[in-house]
Amino acid sequence: MTTSAVPAQADQRATYRDVLAERRFRLLFSTRTLAVTADSLRITTFSVLVFTNTGSALFSALAFGVGFLPQLFGSVLLGSLADRLPPRALIAGGYALECAAALLLALLPMPVAASLAVVALVALVTPVFGGVSSRLVAQWLEGDAYVLGRSLNNIASSGAQLVGLALGGAAVAALGPHRAIAVSGALYLGCALAIRLRLPWLAPGAPRDARGGGGAVRASLRGAGLLLRGRPVRRLMLAQWLPSAFVAGAEGLIVAYAGGRHFAPGRYAVLMACLPVGMLIGDLLVGRLLGPDTRERLVVPLVALMGLPLLGFSMEPGVVLSSCLLLLCGFGFAYGLGVQRPFLDALPQDGQGQAFGLLGSGNMTLQGVGPVCFGAVAAGIGTGGAMALAGVAAVLTAGWILSWHAPTSPAPVEGCSTGSKGDTEHHA
Repeated sequence: MTTSAVPAQADQRATYRDVLAERRFRLLFSTRTLAVTADSLRITTFSVLVFTNTGSALFSALAFGVGFLPQLFGSVLLGSLADRLPPRALIAGGYALECAAALLLALLPMPVAASLAVVALVALVTPVFGGVSSRLVAQWLEGDAYVLGRSLNNIASSGAQLVGLALGGAAVAALGPHRAIAVSGALYLGCALAIRLRLPWLAPGAPRDARGGGGAVRASLRGAGLLLRGRPVRRLMLAQWLPSAFVAGAEGLIVAYAGGRHFAPGRYAVLMACLPVGMLIGDLLVGRLLGPDTRERLVVPLVALMGLPLLGFSMEPGVVLSSCLLLLCGFGFAYGLGVQRPFLDALPQDGQGQAFGLLGSGNMTLQGVGPVCFGAVAAGIGTGGAMALAGVAAVLTAGWILSWHAPTSPAPVEGCSTGSKGDTEHHA
């Protein structure tokens, strides 16, 4: 099925109004925002439920992170399904699976190990659903409109995470953890129904003759290998993985830092909110006020901005200065808008769904590993020093990106056509 896309040349600025004029994007955008709210509600509530049942901080932390770590394995082993199966069935089925898992946790008494396994199994297939959704956005929005579409998703995700966290606390207090998880299941069900009823049937991303033989696992391994062997795709993935992983390492130490500095109770929550608020402001300003070429030229300065404020934690600042530093750090996340178009141009046209799934799952996995690594460092040099070290790592990453000969014009993966040369897409 041939679909039209929002027209926007790569060197022409688009607007958020242009992006939201695409009806199918609005559907994916609204359901994804609702699903992120449900994710935050389920994750926090499930963590509370596990802690209530076990009294173990370790199991509670595991409940919080078990939905992230398996995603990279799922992307490598099953990612090709994002290009081999019809999008509507995949996306609606993904939300339905999330709903079923939430209702199992809410209604069926299970041992902790079994409930953790349920969440891990759902996480294993999450990259497939996320990958096909991102592929459709890249297909429907061209040039600068695609970048602003990603910006809108980032802004909505930041806001939805904050809403989900607040809703989780209120729902647990009012309903108890089991019923609060059931609320998240109802939200997932709403997403599944909206996609099934309002998204038209679309053909798989890869033509039948380009899907290769063998099963999904073999095709996924082959596709992941092709993507990661291509230098442009590999380094652009690392450029999106590493800075956020380092900042997540520092973010994971905020509670310990606030406790060590004897801040007033509740101040740690203010500090933790500064990063997503900074991210929201940065994406909104950079996406709305700057043109495509300017965003791409600012990639290195913005990555450096993610790391430089963290160096200030080596001086162990107070609450006000710490909040300002974290706001600046969050603003730097807008660098991702300058990487989106080069990354899309470097992808093989018949493997975009798997590529987006791999990008998202790798990002989630490394953001889970970052706090563990820098938490171990903090045991030796203190939380302030470890947060500063995370900042140094982000600045070094900016230097690595600067060393590229052509950071905004990567060559496509060898032997593959790119989305910028397709009949319905033009991104370069």
